[in-house]
Amino acid sequence: MTWTDFVYKIGDAFQWSFGFFEMVQNYFNTALILLGFFGFYFWMRTQNRLSAKSNVPVEIKDNEGWYKKEGQQLK
Repeated sequence: MTWTDFVYKIGDAFQWSFGFFEMVQNYFNTALILLGFFGFYFWMRTQNRLSAKSNVPVEIKDNEGWYKKEGQQLK
């Protein structure tokens, strides 16, 4: 087996493996986009729940010194 045969075999293997994408078409991309939207929704819902539990002030004017209080804990 020469070097050229080896390189062509690797090229043929890649060409065969990309046949998977012809079978799947664009469904894989659509599934990834939907998964991303679901993940973003889940992340925002979880963040909203955690923000509701916290007692950290949201306004900048109320922000000074809240972290220095003794026994300050989350609700």
